[in-house]
Amino acid sequence: MPPPLISLLAVLAAYLLGSVSFALVASRLFGLADPRSYGSKNPGATNVLRSGHKGAALFTLFGDTAKGWLAVFLASRHAAEYGLGGYTVGLVALAVFVGHLYPVFLRFRGGKGVATAAGVLLAIDLWLGLATLGTWLLVAFTLRYSSLAALLAATAAPIYGFLMWGRDSMLLVVGLIAMALIGKHWQNLQRLMAGSEPKIGGRKP
Repeated sequence: MPPPLISLLAVLAAYLLGSVSFALVASRLFGLADPRSYGSKNPGATNVLRSGHKGAALFTLFGDTAKGWLAVFLASRHAAEYGLGGYTVGLVALAVFVGHLYPVFLRFRGGKGVATAAGVLLAIDLWLGLATLGTWLLVAFTLRYSSLAALLAATAAPIYGFLMWGRDSMLLVVGLIAMALIGKHWQNLQRLMAGSEPKIGGRKP
């Protein structure tokens, strides 16, 4: 099979993997309501937490992170074996992330991508992922705003990448993911500025 076709199949598989919503999987496993029916109506771990079931929220967080990590890890591990260029890993990283944001299985209405982005960054570069995750945790646990933590972590990720790698092609991938995350949290930013954004664990009307 020619490398371009393998690359295309890898990107398609990554998108389909990203389209699997672990928020819905968790809700069905734990007998909860569809996360798109309450709170922010976002199929993500933070909104699942508003159901009051921490186990389901943790399952969602782990699943959404793992799918991002797995797609990029497999692409990185097997790219040379199948004669694929480094661009394939970048495309796979974007594909699994976009799959979470716009999942084909949910009529292209997915989550905001924080956990999946974390998994992608951890697979691209462990230290980059840990630095970005550390930023999220610091803000989330001190200020208790998941959205603010996501915005600041997304802003920091390309900066960390530049400091670690300099001008590297993968920096473009990290930058695109960061911009998409910020765009997905634009309404949250407006609520933060208005003082109406709910805190982690709080119930959104």
